[in-house]
Amino acid sequence: MIRAGVRAILAADPEIEVVAEAVNGSEAVDLTTKHRPDVVLMDIRMPVMDGLAATAEIKRRVPDTSVLVLTTFSEDEYVARALGDGASGFMLKSGDPRELLTGVHAASRGAAYLSAKVATRIIAELNRGAAGQRMVRSSESRGRLEGLTEREREVLAFLGRGLSNAEIAKRLHVVEGTVKSYVSSILTGLGVRNRVQAAIIAYETGLVDEDR
Repeated sequence: MIRAGVRAILAADPEIEVVAEAVNGSEAVDLTTKHRPDVVLMDIRMPVMDGLAATAEIKRRVPDTSVLVLTTFSEDEYVARALGDGASGFMLKSGDPRELLTGVHAASRGAAYLSAKVATRIIAELNRGAAGQRMVRSSESRGRLEGLTEREREVLAFLGRGLSNAEIAKRLHVVEGTVKSYVSSILTGLGVRNRVQAAIIAYETGLVDEDR
């Protein structure tokens, strides 16, 4: 019933085509490998292979496919692991259907998307550790910035604010392809797998605050 509901919401958008549905994580991996969609909507709790393992395998096999994770507040502990596995964003299952469409479109453009409530929980989790741990993490993140150019740091700050490539291009008065190249260099320079992980580093190092 949940899959039918999600399909109905997506089918109502003329710009979205649903190419497949999976009953478990293993099937999700196989169907993604076959169809190579722009976006995968991934549940966390599934039989055979859970959504976290499926996300990691999908990003290994089809790295250009964005994975948008559907989560609940009871699954907060999985968010950090999903980030490490390459997820491009997180949305609440109980959220507004219109936000689901917004998230899918953002992910299809290569942008990270976090439901506002999920983002709040992630930031709270990042700040929950001991002060010493936060200082170490912040210091490590600043060390990663040393290899970035000033323009790349500027782009990273925009990533931290959740802007898409098109939105960043408009801010910088450059073509979108140039921004895509910057983002690729930033991910490589930071040693991260996706925009969400890069955005967290932008927050930890204060780049987002500096940009505002």
